[in-house]
Amino acid sequence: MFASDISSSRRRFLKGAGASVCALSIFPKKLRANHTKVSKGEAYSVLVDLTRCIACRACSRVCVKANGLDPADDGSNVSPQHCETLAYNKWSTVNVENVPEPMHKSLAVGVKRQCMHCLEPACVSVCPVGAFSQTEKGPVIYRSQRCIGCRYCMIACPFEIPKFNWHSGFTPVVGKCQFCAQNRLFKGLPPACVEACPTGALKFGSREKLLFEAKVRVKANPKKYIKHIYGENEIGGTSWLYLSGIPFEKLGFKSNLPTSPIPSFTWEVVSRIPIIIAALSGLFGMVAFSLKKHIKDQDDLPKAGAS
Repeated sequence: MFASDISSSRRRFLKGAGASVCALSIFPKKLRANHTKVSKGEAYSVLVDLTRCIACRACSRVCVKANGLDPADDGSNVSPQHCETLAYNKWSTVNVENVPEPMHKSLAVGVKRQCMHCLEPACVSVCPVGAFSQTEKGPVIYRSQRCIGCRYCMIACPFEIPKFNWHSGFTPVVGKCQFCAQNRLFKGLPPACVEACPTGALKFGSREKLLFEAKVRVKANPKKYIKHIYGENEIGGTSWLYLSGIPFEKLGFKSNLPTSPIPSFTWEVVSRIPIIIAALSGLFGMVAFSLKKHIKDQDDLPKAGAS
């Protein structure tokens, strides 16, 4: 009787494991489906020239208004020296970075931050429900109605951009820059922050044209700019590109990032899950079979006292 139960349990286990393998084999394809192959040259892009930024925070203020965020966080009532931080309802910040210089001096540089809108975004590749998706022109958008609050996007993002609303109760909310995609780009308008910048520190256009312009500026003014366009190659490239006269690591930018896009690593790991499950299923199946055989051999032995 016991051997029969073992055999029945093994069949149920193998059937369930087989179904799991089939389901998990679809999972990597489902993740890839959320990702749109974007042309690097045609992607919407913004060139940020930090040598022109005066830290006026006009871009941060208009971002709040254009996206219907909390007006209390528009930065209009704080000094330029106050440190702004990204939040679920604060999608764009500008802070003054004081960089030490020779002769005991320091150079104040305004640094704008927001979602970098990676050409191959990690947040999209790990979202299991498609709350994050990428449009054909590159902007990465978030739909709160799909979000389950797993926060994988926060873990995967190499720039630590998505922020979670810890006070939203049972309704998960993640916030980040949407590139003004739905309320402006799709209507033929530039992002609100670009339009509001009074010094031309922000310029909107196709990535190919902006990269060309950035390289021309660097070549024409080698003493003004360092020879590095941040976002050109980092993690496969981003839609937001930066020029600076100061090394980016001194301004708080993440350095030594890989040039390969993170989703390539994500999909490689996830694609191995069905193989691992199948291997474990085979292992447990062999153990169950060996146990069943051992019990059968014990049952075939002569019983004590039998004639």
